Amino acid sequence: MIPSSLNLRLPVIAAPMFLVSGPALVIATCRAGIIGSFPTTNCRTAPEVDAWMSEIVGVIDGKPWAANLITHSTNARLTDDLALVAKHKPPLVITALGSPAPAIEIVHQYGGTVLADVTDTSLARKALAAGADGLACVSNGAGGHTGKLSSLAFIAAVRSLFGGPIALGGGISDGAGVAAAITAGADLVYMGTRFISASESLADPSYKAMVAAATIEDIIVSDAVTGTPASWLRDSFDAAGYTVDGGVPDRIYDSATDVRARWRDIWSAGQGVHATTGEQTTAQIVDDLERGFTAARRRLLAWPDRNIYE
Repeated sequence: MIPSSLNLRLPVIAAPMFLVSGPALVIATCRAGIIGSFPTTNCRTAPEVDAWMSEIVGVIDGKPWAANLITHSTNARLTDDLALVAKHKPPLVITALGSPAPAIEIVHQYGGTVLADVTDTSLARKALAAGADGLACVSNGAGGHTGKLSSLAFIAAVRSLFGGPIALGGGISDGAGVAAAITAGADLVYMGTRFISASESLADPSYKAMVAAATIEDIIVSDAVTGTPASWLRDSFDAAGYTVDGGVPDRIYDSATDVRARWRDIWSAGQGVHATTGEQTTAQIVDDLERGFTAARRRLLAWPDRNIYE
């Protein structure tokens, strides 16, 4: 289980998002009482990763945060990024698009926890066999690289084979969704889309506006951009000239090269876009989440009272 020593206001990780999560968002989410994170691929060079981590550690006063590493074989900068993980010691390291094995020994040496990003039970078993301490279960409806499984079915299936820490993501963007995930067996919720339009995010203003205007029907899933199924805002996908059934490119997740131009203007979001209606500060977003979480807990405890919505 996730230790109570994390002292979180809400059981939420602000998920690492490509070209969205940076030091300001990590710091703001940590200060608001949840776990902030960023993908090292958001930095062009290892020295930039070093600078970002130094900035985060220097101001969050020991609050929990997470670094996200792509461990796919195409990531030539993985060794450098792991060295910086060893230097700055993020309490959580979330691995994605590959085995968590490269991170295990380094993170365990300083007492950190490795969560492996997985999209099905087969990958979950492999990650646990490789030594992951826990899992980030990415379900259908997630933004970015997404899964195909229902979140409630996925958490039940994983809980049947693993009693350790699990973060659950996929279309969860309000406090009621957080409460539902925890009730279903998750320890944490992996939430990204709700924070795209945060004042502190790196997202382009047009990206934030598109998220705020979007509905669930505006989200499509395609592997045409990265070679792996991912959720995209339809308007940005179409504007870039992609088609859902277009050719699938080679998978390249190399943070050592500048691949931003490949999908810089193709914007991702999950099915939880309904919860975003405009730009807010991270503190305001977390306040909203807490109100929804508290109301959902009240409804659950009041059931089967017929007046639970009064």
